[in-house]
Amino acid sequence: MREKNQTITIKGTKDGLTLVIDDQESFDEVTAELADKLSEYNPKIDDPVVPVTVKLGNRYINDRQEQQLRDLIGDKNRFKIELFDSNVVHRDEAIKWKEDSDIKVINRVVRSGQVLENSGDLLLIGDVNPGGKVIATGNVFIMGNLLGVAHAGAHGDRGAVIAASYMKPNQLRIADYISRAPDYETEGVYMECGLIDEKQDKITIDRLQVLSHKRKDISGFERRILYG
Repeated sequence: MREKNQTITIKGTKDGLTLVIDDQESFDEVTAELADKLSEYNPKIDDPVVPVTVKLGNRYINDRQEQQLRDLIGDKNRFKIELFDSNVVHRDEAIKWKEDSDIKVINRVVRSGQVLENSGDLLLIGDVNPGGKVIATGNVFIMGNLLGVAHAGAHGDRGAVIAASYMKPNQLRIADYISRAPDYETEGVYMECGLIDEKQDKITIDRLQVLSHKRKDISGFERRILYG
C-alpha cells in the first residue's frame, strides 16, 4: 500500500516503468520528490533505455510542465517517457473529440464542382451529383444518390465506411485507399456500403447488413440510420 505522504509511486512492469503521481500534490512538490528519487539511480552508459508511462490521475499539465518532466526523467537516466496518461483533457481537445465523435446531419444537394467537408461522421440527406465531392474524417452516410466522389476516414481511419441509398460513384476513397467507377456495376447498386477489405487490400462493396459484423464500433444512432 502506498504511504500517505508519498507523492510518487514507481512500479515495474513487463513494458518498462510506470510512475503514478499523486494528483493532490503541487507540481513543484512532484518535481522535487521525483528529482530526489532519480538522484539515487546511477545507470551505466550502455544500459538499455527504459520506457516510462506517467499516470497523472486527475491532473492536467501544460506543455511547459510536460517538457520539464521529460527533461527530469530522461536526463542521464536512460529513461524515456512513452505516454502521459491523464483523466483530464484540455478544453480544445475535448471540443475536437466531440466534433470527431458526433454525427453531423446536412440536408442539401452537393452539385458538380462543390465540396462538402466534415469533421467526424457525416449524414447527408440529399444527392452527390457527378463532379460533387463529400469528405469526412469519419464515416459517410448518404440518404440519396452517390454519383460523385465520397472520401471517408480522410485523416487515415481505415475502419471508416461509406454507405448510400443508391451508389454509382465516380470514385470512393477510404483513408489512403481509392476505388474508381469501373469497380462497380454499370447500373449502380441500392442500399450498399463501401469499406476496406484488409484481406483483399482494397475497397469492396457489400450489403449494409455486413456492417453489424465487420464494423462493431458503429454507434447505436448510426445503426438506426442504417437499419431503421
